[in-house]
Order: sequence, then C-alpha cells, then structure tokens
Amino acid sequence: MNKFSLFGKFTVQEGKREEMVDILLEAAKSMKDLDGCEIYLVNISDSEPNTVYVYEVWNDETAHQASLTLESTQTLITRAKPIISGMERIGTLKTMGGKGI
Repeated sequence: MNKFSLFGKFTVQEGKREEMVDILLEAAKSMKDLDGCEIYLVNISDSEPNTVYVYEVWNDETAHQASLTLESTQTLITRAKPIISGMERIGTLKTMGGKGI
C-alpha cells in the first residue's frame, strides 16, 4: 500500500488563524465524501499563533491534484488567499500503512 501524503504549513496574518482554521475545516468537510482522500487533518500549535498545519493522505497524487480543480476547493482557496502570508510544503511523503489507513 502506497499512499500520497502531504504535510503543509500556512502562515496567516495576525489574528486570522481562527478564520483560516474555519476555512480549512470546511475543506476537510468537503473531503469526507471525496473518493481518494483518506485523511485531511487541520492542526494548530500553541507556540505559533499565526500558523495552521494540514496533514493529508490521498490514494495517489492524481487524486490530490484533481481535488484542487473542484469548484468547492477553488471557492475556499479564493477565501483563504487574502489572509495567507506564506505557505510551505513541509514534506511530501509516501504513507506505507498504520492506524487510520
């Protein structure tokens, strides 16, 4: 079993973390019924008040790329862009298995 996984970091404008979390949780909700998305987790750190982390696991990279073209995803991206001050792909991983997969 090989899955395509991403670990990403969004840096947002001062005081906009909760807004970004809400947007990303909407994205997570829209992924629940999407074939190909195994895990979509939104995370925060108490020590980084302007940062939101997302961990995703997909059947493959093609499924992830296809999700970015969906109208719902594009709408959420449009909402998020004005508050994002930086984005970083911490890692692209190959998930081999474990609990939850």
